[in-house]
Amino acid sequence: MIAAAIHGFILALGLILPLGAQNAFVLTQGTAHRRFTKVLPVIVTASLCDTILIALAVLGISVIMLEHDWIKALLYLLGCGFLLYTGWTTWKSRHEIHTPLPDSRGISAKKQIGFAVTVSLLNPHAILDTVGVIGTSSVQYAGPAKLVFAMVCIITSWLWFIGLGAAGQFIGQQAQSPRILSLIPALSAVIMWGTALYLAYLLILLLQGQA
Repeated sequence: MIAAAIHGFILALGLILPLGAQNAFVLTQGTAHRRFTKVLPVIVTASLCDTILIALAVLGISVIMLEHDWIKALLYLLGCGFLLYTGWTTWKSRHEIHTPLPDSRGISAKKQIGFAVTVSLLNPHAILDTVGVIGTSSVQYAGPAKLVFAMVCIITSWLWFIGLGAAGQFIGQQAQSPRILSLIPALSAVIMWGTALYLAYLLILLLQGQA
């Protein structure tokens, strides 16, 4: 079971380390809020979404769902649309850095949750990575070892997002120049738009029967 735990930790960390749309959004909200409690909605939502994806991957349910091309096409379409919208909202928020509010410069808890769900569950690329890597890797384990593997993947995800939110807040508090702070949401928006364009490309390939 120790081997399963180490395997789960390395695998989960390797999947979430790249600065994708989900990580970029959590980091941006960390820099935008003055209090850590204000960042908790996006941290908890992103962590719960990853927990759901990991559980579905280990149980094998997500593999069955993604066998149907129309489900993948729908996910690509929805993910592309929502990421374009989320990217635009994040891009506009860079102007708010220059006029900070008493407690935060970020979006509300409700919007944090909605956007976090979007960049987590409506990102087919992330879903396919989770299914293809974590789901496939979990097949080699059974019983308690499989449970340990899944739990370590989930715990690693939670710790990562907590650390990312805290790191974003530290950057927001230490950076004195509003110009520097405004670069973070701008970079996040570009990452989201890039992900949206990639999903649009995958959708085209799927519709052409090449995916």
